[in-house]
Parts: sequence; C-alpha cells; structure tokens
Amino acid sequence: MHVLFVCTGNVCRSPTAERLTTAFAEELGITDLTAESAGTRAMVGHPMEPTAAQVLEGLGGDPSGFTARRLTEDLTVDADLVLTMTERQRDKVLALAPEQLKKTFTLKEAARLAVAAEAKTVAELAAARPKHRPEVTPEDISDPIGKDEDTFLAIGSEIAELLGLLTRTVRP
Repeated sequence: MHVLFVCTGNVCRSPTAERLTTAFAEELGITDLTAESAGTRAMVGHPMEPTAAQVLEGLGGDPSGFTARRLTEDLTVDADLVLTMTERQRDKVLALAPEQLKKTFTLKEAARLAVAAEAKTVAELAAARPKHRPEVTPEDISDPIGKDEDTFLAIGSEIAELLGLLTRTVRP
C-alpha cells in the first residue's frame, strides 16, 4: 500500500507522518507499505522544520534527506490512501483528483473510522464514512509552525498515536 500524507508547507506534519509510517512499517516487518508526503503550499526544496525533525527523531523516525514538495494530481492519483492533516487540505486533494474520494481522509477521520467500524481496508474506511459521523468537527491536526517545542511534541505524538493504530489495522 502506498500512502500520501498532505499538509500545508510539507515541513512539519506530513513529513512527520511519512517518516513515522516508514519507521512503524519497518518495526512491524511490513514490507508492502510505502509513504510519501506533499504540501498544498509547500516550501519546495526545504528540509523539515528543525523542531519537527527533533520531535520526529524522538518518536523513532528519521528526518535525514527530506525535502518538501508541492502536491500534484499525479501524486494524489498514484496513492492507495491519501491522508491529510485538515479537512481543508482534504478538499484541496479532491479538487485536484475528485476520483480519489473513496481513498482520501483526514488522518483523524481514518483512525476514527478504523476504530468505529473496525475497518481493515481502505474500501471499508470509505464504506464506513456515511455510517459513522464525527462527534467533533473539524477533524484536523493543528499546524505547529510558529509554536513552542511542547506544541510540536504534542502534535508529533498525536500523529504517532493515530498512525500506530492505522499501520496495525488498515491494508489496501
């Protein structure tokens, strides 16, 4: 399964998710899971934001060699699962590739559906969407840019927790 993570600048949240997914897959011995990331307004060519990179390392991921890139239709269409950090970013993905509706979720939404519906596949996540409405909206992960180190740590930990759940349960 190939997962695309999307945020705004592609220097904090989505690269954290990308690199943690890779680390979790290696740890769990999952060889058929790959991840990449992009930003709706990416800081193209930039490395991860230093505090985000530090938090990622603390969570077991590797920020080395990362460079930000812009979201494109091709990246979206090539993914088996697209996970965005916010509902607005999900809408931007769907504006680029409306045919990806059944494969595109916010990260929080996908984790919620995986638990609520005991969804094990991307198709089951999509089928569960109309039956399991969120109690709280929006299902967004906050942007830590410009915030203190504790905020970066809280957001990185939230991403790690949600990914841990999805990595162990959902398949193509």
